[in-house]
Order: sequence, then C-alpha cells, then structure tokens
Amino acid sequence: EINAAGGLNGVKFKFDMKDDKATAQDATTGYNSLLEAGMQISLGSVTTDSCDAFGASAVEDNLFFMTPSASASKVIEGRDNGFRVCFGDPDQGTLAADDLSKNYKNIGVIYNTSDTYSTGIFDAFKTEMDAKGVAFKSATFDAENNKDFSTQIEQLKDCDVIFLPMYYQEGSLICKAATAKGCKADLVGSDGFDGIADLIDSKTVTNKVKYITPFDADSKDATVSKFVTAYKAKYNETPDQFAADAYDAVYAIYNAMKAAGVDDVTISPSDLCEKVKAAITADGFTLTGATGTMSWDASGACKKPLQFKDVL
Repeated sequence: EINAAGGLNGVKFKFDMKDDKATAQDATTGYNSLLEAGMQISLGSVTTDSCDAFGASAVEDNLFFMTPSASASKVIEGRDNGFRVCFGDPDQGTLAADDLSKNYKNIGVIYNTSDTYSTGIFDAFKTEMDAKGVAFKSATFDAENNKDFSTQIEQLKDCDVIFLPMYYQEGSLICKAATAKGCKADLVGSDGFDGIADLIDSKTVTNKVKYITPFDADSKDATVSKFVTAYKAKYNETPDQFAADAYDAVYAIYNAMKAAGVDDVTISPSDLCEKVKAAITADGFTLTGATGTMSWDASGACKKPLQFKDVL
C-alpha cells in the first residue's frame, strides 16, 4: 500500500526477512545477515525469545525495531531503540485481574510454566490480585504435558471463571476439557487465543469463551474494514490479531519516518533510529490502525485500548 502510493518522498521501501525458526540463535544469524544486506530499520522478530536475541544485537548498532508481537517485558526493557505494537504481558494480566475481580467471586487460572508469554501474564495477574486482596486458585502445565487437561479442570471445577493466559492451541483443549468434565465456568483467554474459533464450536464447547484483544475482524470501523478486505483479497483468509499488529507496525514506522522528515536513503541505522524515536514519542504522535488508536512513550510500550471478544 505504501509503495503503491509513492513510498516516502518518492522513495519506495524494500522489505526483506529471514526465518528465525523461533530460536535465539537463528534470530541473531538473521539479524547479522539483514544488517549486512543494508537493513536500516526493522520489525524485529515475532516471538519473545527470538526477539530478545534480535534486540540484543540491535541495541549494539542502535537500530530501531518495532516488534508486532513479542510481548515480554525483557524484549524492550533497557533498549531505547526497541518498541512494540502488541500489548505487553503485564497489561493483559492487570486487565484480567481488574475485570475478573469485579465480575466473579470464585476465580481460577491455568498457565504454562514453561512459556514466558504465559508466565509473564500470570505474574502480572497474581501481582494485581494480591494487591486487591482477592484470592484465586491456580493450576499449571508445561510443554511436555499439554494434551490432557482433565486434572487441571478438576482442580478448578467449582470456579465461576477460569483465566487462561496462553495460546489458542492449548486453550482449545482446555475449553473442550471443561465441557467434558461438566465445568460451567466462563473461560477467559489472553490475546494468544486469537485463532481459537477455528478449533472449537458450540457442539464441542458449551462454556462461555472470550479473550483479550485489540483487534476484531468483524468490526465496522473503516480502518479495520479496509485492512480486512485487502487482506482477504490477497490471502483468501481472515486476518488474526498478529497480522493486524504487523500491519500497524509497518505504518507506525512509516508515519514516524514521515513525521521526522526522513529524506536521505543512505541514512545510517543509528541516525535513522534517533530520528524515528524522537518522532514516535513526541507529544501528539498517534497512529489509528487496525488494532486501534495507539501512541508510544520512551519505554517503547504501546498504549491502546483493550477489549474482550466473545467466541462462544
């Protein structure tokens, strides 16, 4: 879209990427390869550990990166060149604690002890619940035991609601296990639940299911509709939150470069970083994208509205 509209000051962008295979080593290798090829600014990496490794290299070169989806605090902490579009893990944990403590009495949570995304959200959830003086029950699983969740559901069977800070693959199995075990609790997922609608339906899950998200593909908002329509036309499928976050990340970088008046195609990554940082953290800079209206401060964190999307 940007190139079709003439690029920036008549200069079109080149997009290149490497497969980090969701590993730190491959992310570092990919970073070095892209830098040697002339990379000046980046979307970082998709997952937390790979993006943490990417960020460790980027900070040495003062190269600006805007990750669409690496949500752990460590990805941008202490790196003033690192920014993100997605929610941070603490944001979701705090929101869930606020909402669930207001609307439910018997609260449970199941989380993945081997996943930094899941534990990061849980830690923030626990901190907020403890601060409120609200008790809750918890159950856990790990990467080697993530197929049968009957034990965890049995532990939390009497809860009114169960918070599930995890990705939709395990989340769908827990939802099905809840129905199979006769658990009537509402099931509330984190933004990693985006995609769960393809794995559950009203025949396999009778519980109420919803999740935290900044993006609703069914929204009538003009910006969202434009993105969804274009995405469907190109890929023949409905975009999820992660696609929307990546879309917004590109426009955030573009708009910040435009606001900074960048007009030198030979600008060094470090000089470009300083210009983009100043522009994107300036008072009044906002982006209205597919995932809402957002802004950034010097921490690199993105501020935008949180909402719940009903699945069942």
